Amino acid sequence: MYELIITEKPNAAKRIAEALADGKPIKESHQSVPYYKVTRGKKDLVVACAVGHLYGLAEKEKKGWKFPVFDIEWKPVSETSKESKFTKKYLDAIKKLSKNADNFTIATDYDQEGEVIGLNVMRYACKQKDANRMKFSTLTKPDLVKSYENKMPHLDWGQAEAGETRHSLDWINGINYSRALTSAIKSTGSFKLMSTGRVQGPALKIIVDREKEIKAFKPIPFWQIELIGEHNKQSITAWHETDKFWKKAEADRVIEKTRNAKEAKVGSIEKKQFSQMPPFPFDLTSLQVEAYRCFNISPKETLSIAQELYTSGLISYPRTSSQQLPPAIGYEKILNELSEQKQYHELAKALLKKSKLVPNNGKKTDPAHPAIFPTGIVAKGLKEREVKIYDLIVKRFLATFAEHAVRETITVEINCSNEIFIAKGTRTIEKGWHIYYAPYVKLEEIELPNMNENDKIKVNKIELLAKETQAPKRYTPASIIKELEKRSLGTKATRSEIVDTLFNRGYVQGKAIEATNLGISTVETLEKYCPKILDEELTRHFEIEMEKIREMKQKKENILEDAKDAITKIIADFKKHEKQIGEELSKANRETQDEMAFLGICPVCKEGNITMRRGKFGAFAACNRYPDCKTIFSLPKNAFIKPAKKNCIVCSYPMVLAIKKAKQPMEFCLNQKCPSKNVEGEAGQQAKAIAKGDVKRKCPKCNEGDVVLRGSIYGKFYACNRYPKCRFIEKLENKA
Repeated sequence: MYELIITEKPNAAKRIAEALADGKPIKESHQSVPYYKVTRGKKDLVVACAVGHLYGLAEKEKKGWKFPVFDIEWKPVSETSKESKFTKKYLDAIKKLSKNADNFTIATDYDQEGEVIGLNVMRYACKQKDANRMKFSTLTKPDLVKSYENKMPHLDWGQAEAGETRHSLDWINGINYSRALTSAIKSTGSFKLMSTGRVQGPALKIIVDREKEIKAFKPIPFWQIELIGEHNKQSITAWHETDKFWKKAEADRVIEKTRNAKEAKVGSIEKKQFSQMPPFPFDLTSLQVEAYRCFNISPKETLSIAQELYTSGLISYPRTSSQQLPPAIGYEKILNELSEQKQYHELAKALLKKSKLVPNNGKKTDPAHPAIFPTGIVAKGLKEREVKIYDLIVKRFLATFAEHAVRETITVEINCSNEIFIAKGTRTIEKGWHIYYAPYVKLEEIELPNMNENDKIKVNKIELLAKETQAPKRYTPASIIKELEKRSLGTKATRSEIVDTLFNRGYVQGKAIEATNLGISTVETLEKYCPKILDEELTRHFEIEMEKIREMKQKKENILEDAKDAITKIIADFKKHEKQIGEELSKANRETQDEMAFLGICPVCKEGNITMRRGKFGAFAACNRYPDCKTIFSLPKNAFIKPAKKNCIVCSYPMVLAIKKAKQPMEFCLNQKCPSKNVEGEAGQQAKAIAKGDVKRKCPKCNEGDVVLRGSIYGKFYACNRYPKCRFIEKLENKA
């Protein structure tokens, strides 16, 4: 007999086994699923793993396309999803190992999702009513040993009940509303798989409301007056103190008054110093926002990378709402370990010289985990984007302990023909935490020349600039997540998935998130007939109630009954208008498909449209006047293609945008013979020589193959002739 420890992922099982073993863990497997046998003192332990959720909610008995439906139960996900069939062997391994276990411990991630995973494994796979519970925030040996030795005698039932309630609410809302929308479109003779849900609907409405603001926006003209001068041969830019002139006549009056001015005089000079505190430690949302700002990495990918760094033991648990680093994590120990890493040695050593280490904690807290921090373990074998996220987390951690930065603003009044212009400068006097957070500090530094009152300024130019007020900005993938958090919609772990679903369903598009016709029509139609589906307040109400469940102040059954009543009423209203809803959504869907498929006017026949299509061998682009016009273009198979909504400046063929996972989007011309794809100058001559075989280059990656010139729709590039055994590629640089 032994104690069975269940983890959430295979990597976590390995780390926990290594941490708890007196010697070396014995690795065994069942159906290729690894598990570990461990001896700790006089106890035998077996550490096994799940792969995330092994059970999911499903209808008890599926009887066609019916809604509303509330009769649900937990079933193995291997039985309900083709993509999850691989999880069966993990479930089988746990079932087998549970038979000889006399004690059970859950060591899944300590949050609501992890608690639900552990609870389901215990009651359905292991046939247990309860289990011990390990609670940890890092997968380092000291934390894991401490967590095991101080494990809780029971599951966190408040967290488990809240997690179960969330799953049930999301399922019954999502399935019923999505079936209703899809059914409405089917009633018109069309088909489009639609989806909305408890958070997805309100999230889409936020984006659509912003889109409507932008479309309804009417720019208002205004004028600004700029003075460009110099003092001691240093340039000065100043703006008229009125800032925005809403009447051109008033601006013209100032221009006329200062037209012949060759000189201006310095008036008052005001200097203000201010202290700039270090940034707060990262919670998940602020990490996602910062990663998007610094690296253009999407929130969804940032979470995925952070999760990998966590399971590798390099950082603490990333799905946290906390901006606080408690002393219990051991500031000095982490800094000492970071100081052993070359790139952080100087910074960490400088902080260790401080008499007291106190982080600049924020207000946000999380009952389960502290803010995100590095463990100090040396990072090895990381991919490029993992290195970026890891470095960002380390630098943020270091910066929170550093001194305040000191900055100074200077405001100078400049009198030109009795018209006052204002020049402003900002500079950093003491860098403080900026040193530790480099290169991620992005602050404008505007230096002004040294000036005194009554100094003369040479006036080079005074210019009237016509401008217009700007429409509100569209949300980015990062800013919409921040907005959802601000409105208490969704959870830290689900918000990026919700935004991703909006893209996948064709409701939104673009890097700056733009609502499509389908997205706008979906919101408008639901607002007209079933506004409760989009009701933020209803969603927020249930979020508050779920928090009460976690605190054991509310019962799951009460909340689910409330939700069923609300959904039943909403669906009843929906069915009264199903035909009208279907017609409006079906029309918007066709318009959206046409919009997203249109690439440009056919460059050959000049009459048809080049549109994206899908054939037996994948996506391609062709003229819609086929067979009268047989213009056709190939499209890359390994990328998501979107219209660039512009033509090539060289050959005038339509441009498209190719989006590949974990890479920057790439614009290219459909014309494979476009001169823009030829490499000129020295690089072009070298490429031609390699193509002819006049010049030989050994592959720098495998040292076996030869470098050859290849071409694709993107243009020419170098590659190893041993592809696919060797995947070396190299860009050709244009050198005129």
